[in-house]
Amino acid sequence: MTQFINRREDIVAEAIDGLVAGSGGKLTRLDGYPHIRVVLRAERDPGKVALVSGGGAGHEPSHAGFVGRGMLTAAVCGDVFASPSVDAVLAGILAVTGPAGCLLIVKNYTGDRLNFGLAAERARAFGLKVSMVVVGDDVALPDTPQARGVAGTLFVHKIAGALAENGADLATVTEAAERVIRATRSIGMSLDTCTVPGAPKEDRIPPGQAELGLGIHGEAGVEQVGYTDARGAMAMVAEKLAAAMGPGPHVALLNNLGGASVLEMQVLAHELGQSSIGAGISHLIGPGALMTSLDMRGFSVSVLAATGADLAALEAPAAPSAWPGVRAFGAVAPLDLPDGLKPIKPLPSAHPQTRAFLTRCCEILIAAEADLNLLDAKAGDGDTGSTLAGAARALIGAMDALPLADHTQLFRAIGLELSQTMGGSSGVLLAIFFAAAGDAASSGASTPEALKAGLARMQQIGGAGLGDRTMIDALHPALEVLAEGGLPAAARAARMGADRTASMTRAKAGRAAYLNEGQLRGQIDPGAEAVARLFEHLVQD
Repeated sequence: MTQFINRREDIVAEAIDGLVAGSGGKLTRLDGYPHIRVVLRAERDPGKVALVSGGGAGHEPSHAGFVGRGMLTAAVCGDVFASPSVDAVLAGILAVTGPAGCLLIVKNYTGDRLNFGLAAERARAFGLKVSMVVVGDDVALPDTPQARGVAGTLFVHKIAGALAENGADLATVTEAAERVIRATRSIGMSLDTCTVPGAPKEDRIPPGQAELGLGIHGEAGVEQVGYTDARGAMAMVAEKLAAAMGPGPHVALLNNLGGASVLEMQVLAHELGQSSIGAGISHLIGPGALMTSLDMRGFSVSVLAATGADLAALEAPAAPSAWPGVRAFGAVAPLDLPDGLKPIKPLPSAHPQTRAFLTRCCEILIAAEADLNLLDAKAGDGDTGSTLAGAARALIGAMDALPLADHTQLFRAIGLELSQTMGGSSGVLLAIFFAAAGDAASSGASTPEALKAGLARMQQIGGAGLGDRTMIDALHPALEVLAEGGLPAAARAARMGADRTASMTRAKAGRAAYLNEGQLRGQIDPGAEAVARLFEHLVQD
């Protein structure tokens, strides 16, 4: 996999320098490259307890991204997924520890425990007051004697950081850190493994599967499970957490392991609230990339049974921009739509023939979803089929509320339904089409003439015409012959119009307008294809 890196050997040092350079002078680093890589606050108060954490790189923004007032005093960075050396940790301790002492916050991995532990011993030999806590919040393997330290470590960073910032002594800060560790539980899930710079990607998770309880260094999870959707994924994570959680209320931290999109993380936040543990979560941190595993396409949930003092510490101001803050988490309370968006709807009426015809039109578009998406992917964003099928499904669902016996009102009602349920420009244009058709029908126009009036209005507002490589290239010729030749003639005209779009190498509307001649040649416009298929299947029935 291609990545935005230079030499693998330089990636951590260059990333640190990028972080420090963009900190506005709030961060600095020790001059110890290449073996000692320590990020620290530019301004430090030796009268306050210093907090030092760190570990292997690859978890950004952890740990260097959380250096700042109210959180860490320094972060010691190792190579990707490798513990920093004893000398590097000692350098960090010596650089920031004053009379108030220093607390080391260490994730429970052998290399980190050994290197931070030995560095602490050497620092004590220098006469410094140093204590160390080890975070083991992962509940993926409940029977393991030493649970791994994962994203729950950030609870410790923030709460201990707030206490230290307020002048608490080393014993108080250490005791609070240990209590938070005991009250924190975490577990993760991913659809894919991470990509270590300069190394081949491990493809151990097959399609349709997810890995539950994997580690932040790409360690295999406790099991591979079938993946269906975000709801099912969060349900499995919540089940594992529920078995290990004590009484609440809880603060949850929803962490992006690096490769999930913001959109996906927001969906997961919704599912967290709907899950079996959702009612017990009072506050949420994230969702966001907080302790990642390079580009792993997964997420983790950490929960803390927080006291009132813990919540106050989590809400206390903190300088690091990577810290997203903590906010109340609860049910969505939507506001009513403005009056202008709640038009008076016509009374529903039954008409079996019209219902059957509309249902058949919708079924044709739903059946063509995959083919139209595939066609659109060659010249657009691959969603034409889904957009039309989604609108068709919504129209079927609204059938009982439509004025089927009054075609004038029916056109307008279909336009209203499409404006509410069909996304993108297609939804707006078709809503205009049916609304204008309804206006024409109310003035006495026949159905074919009303549809032609709708098309004219759609062209006027949308700006597309014949030859612009849109659905109009099939719809216009079809409606021109519909009154005299009926559906068979309309189907033949629509097909000829759709096929002609394959020879059009310049689109003047829609997303295809951004593509070059080579990308368009030989490809039928998906909107025109949808119109042609609709007429053709209606004739076949």
